Amino acid sequence: MTSLLLAVIYLAFISLGLPDSILGSAWPAMYGELNVSVSYAGIISMIIAGGTILSSLFSDKFIRKYGTAAVTVASVAMTAAALFGFSCAQSFWQLCLWGIPYGLGAGSVDAALNNFVALHYKSRHMNWLHCFWGIGATAGPYIMGLCLTSGLKWNSGYQVIGMMQIILAICLAFSLPLWKTKKKEGEAKAERTKSLSLREILRLPGAKAIFTAFFLYCALESTAGLWASSYMVLYKGINSETAAKWASLFYLGITAGRFLSGFITEKLGDKNMIRIGQMIAGMGIVSMLLPLGNISMLSGLVLVGLGCAPIYPSLLHETPDNFGAERSQSIMGVQMACAYVGTTFMAPFFGFLAEKIDISLYPFYLMILTVLMTAMMEMMNDVRGKRLKKVI
Repeated sequence: MTSLLLAVIYLAFISLGLPDSILGSAWPAMYGELNVSVSYAGIISMIIAGGTILSSLFSDKFIRKYGTAAVTVASVAMTAAALFGFSCAQSFWQLCLWGIPYGLGAGSVDAALNNFVALHYKSRHMNWLHCFWGIGATAGPYIMGLCLTSGLKWNSGYQVIGMMQIILAICLAFSLPLWKTKKKEGEAKAERTKSLSLREILRLPGAKAIFTAFFLYCALESTAGLWASSYMVLYKGINSETAAKWASLFYLGITAGRFLSGFITEKLGDKNMIRIGQMIAGMGIVSMLLPLGNISMLSGLVLVGLGCAPIYPSLLHETPDNFGAERSQSIMGVQMACAYVGTTFMAPFFGFLAEKIDISLYPFYLMILTVLMTAMMEMMNDVRGKRLKKVI
């Protein structure tokens, strides 16, 4: 029964990734038909991100009231409805309208599943589950591209992915009894505990440091992925076709790194996995700055991806240990919100810096984010260490 539930959760993580990257792949075929500027994709993306941040912040209350399984089913169903809404949209304002449930569904299910896995499964599964998210994020654009190259319109791509989400929602609905059998004493205690307000959460020792670390990590990952190709073309002089292929190696590094991390994380522990990841990412950024030609750029991107791989899953899995199982769901929702804020705003902010100053700042920007993230994590480790000494 436990293995079957875990398989369902793995499928749910694929579904989390499927809708995340299809707007970018479909937009070149969409904006002309909708008679809007290419830049309008940013507006839709911001609306989706806003809904995701909002639902993450309120996820704790919904999960405590209705349970992880029910919230997961409802969120996936909401995302599926939004995808079908996108497929039927005939104007830009309709896309904006459907972007609201699109984002609201993503935030709640993300917070719910990450906390459930952190409470009930070993750290290797958190790494592998986020590897499965990468599979979904990779499959989404591929499915959209397959529809477009087959002579179908972008609407069909959204319909296909929406149908996949509906099938998954049905599977999740049938799996509801399995979730109840997996409850542990830690979650039972959490359910009896009053949901913490945002003010109460921020007063917890180490909370501000860990929230800032989530913000900085997602800023690092999103900036590294979004601007790698532009940096190679505009500063390194690499042709656009080669740059696009090499930029994908960053994501390959993350996906492969999370798969490999699953085999060693239990031996080394979440804290050490985070430190190793930060060190490897820093080495990759330094490699980009070395005057060794294209090989240093290529190896740097792969190393940054490999370094990023264990950080996010390990940060998530540490939540119950950092703050206690009874507080983990309250903390998890705010952590996810901070992560989405970092993703939403910091990559575009670098674009502003690149335009106003120079894109050569790319590796320096990444290094600043990495150093600050490392400092925040060490602050959290110090707080946790002092708390453990008091217990002893």
